[in-house]
Amino acid sequence: MAQSRTTISQKVSVITLGCSKNTVDSEVLSGHLKAAHLELTDDPKKASSIIINTCGFIDLAKEESVNTILEAAALKRKGKIQTLIVAGCLSERYGEELRKEIPEVDHFFGTEAYGNILKVLSPDLKYALMGERVISTPKHYAYIKISEGCDNPCSFCAIPLMRGKHRSKQVEDIVREAQALTRQGVKEIILVAQDSTAYGLDIYGKRSLDVLLRALSDVSGAEWIRLMYAYPTKFPKEILPVIAERDNICSYIDMPLQHISTNVLKSMRRGITRRATEELIHIIKDTVPDITLRTTFIVGYPGETEQDFAELCEFVSNGFIDRVGVFTYSQEDDTYAYILGDPIAQEVKDERRTILMDIQKGLSLQKNQSLIGTQVKAIVEQEINGEYQCRTESDAPEVDNELYVRTEQKLSIGDFITVEIDDTAEFDLFGHTI
Repeated sequence: MAQSRTTISQKVSVITLGCSKNTVDSEVLSGHLKAAHLELTDDPKKASSIIINTCGFIDLAKEESVNTILEAAALKRKGKIQTLIVAGCLSERYGEELRKEIPEVDHFFGTEAYGNILKVLSPDLKYALMGERVISTPKHYAYIKISEGCDNPCSFCAIPLMRGKHRSKQVEDIVREAQALTRQGVKEIILVAQDSTAYGLDIYGKRSLDVLLRALSDVSGAEWIRLMYAYPTKFPKEILPVIAERDNICSYIDMPLQHISTNVLKSMRRGITRRATEELIHIIKDTVPDITLRTTFIVGYPGETEQDFAELCEFVSNGFIDRVGVFTYSQEDDTYAYILGDPIAQEVKDERRTILMDIQKGLSLQKNQSLIGTQVKAIVEQEINGEYQCRTESDAPEVDNELYVRTEQKLSIGDFITVEIDDTAEFDLFGHTI
């Protein structure tokens, strides 16, 4: 690989904010940087260049991104770093405004701007480089982004503005990526996208997630395959027999519903009703009886009445969903819902979120208590104060339950073990090895 002798050796710190899709982008970027012989560091204060991969999904994420940029800009003013680059969703959407407000930033790039960033940091590089990803997650699991962008018209969401139209990767390319990860010791592959259930529609003419799942299930070393971000409208039911048949495909689906009131869903432009949602859930659970369903809801959406919220609480109370996350509505520029304003006070949104999560806490405790005395398969995450923090097949990293295990055995990170459940809390399990 040709490279000028004049290239200045420098340390680069990549700071990743937001979701797992951003994590994948940063890992790919880091692979390119490493292949260009640039040294990576996790400590921004030891870096000569900082790249901030931003999130612009909701107000809290944007605030975190801006604050992180300001902290790095302070380092630039003090002469602690040479180059400050801002990339990702917030930069894609608000680059011009940010350039005026934070002049310390040398370059603003959008999403997946790997080549442009590489040209800035390694201008003498003569050829394009295709470096492997530098995995930033624990070595036993990694995310694979199966598509980019989204074609859904959700009224509250700015993702299509930042990420563009839905674009699937070829099955063969995803399989090769999975094979490369398992060769590095990855045991759990987590599939992510803006809309994973639309996979294949653009390149194969039909939804092809079932084909992809079968192909990934055959990858040697892929002991768990987990599906995230499954859009409920036009859900490809063909994937359900595949999940039921294949032992290494987790009986787990993350399916963001956002609400259950048909009135709110219509305003959200979700393309589905409560009745259709419940019918889909019944089909999923009938086909894969042991499946764990995770979802997220938005409370405080413009026009969400007390009756709409009560309907949502009643739905959650029925226990259809095993794992629940709740966001408060964030008004986003240029979205369809922007013209509706933001009429519900933040205190009301926060109260509704608390009420809904309290309902879920009680349900989660009941579901966890039903596991006492049973045996589960788990993967070891880390050792903490003499016990091991683990996860079951029913739990995705960072967002779901943790399992704390006592044992006299010496376990290694990434080991699969069998655990008997002794006790539980709302979102935690406790047990011992068999």
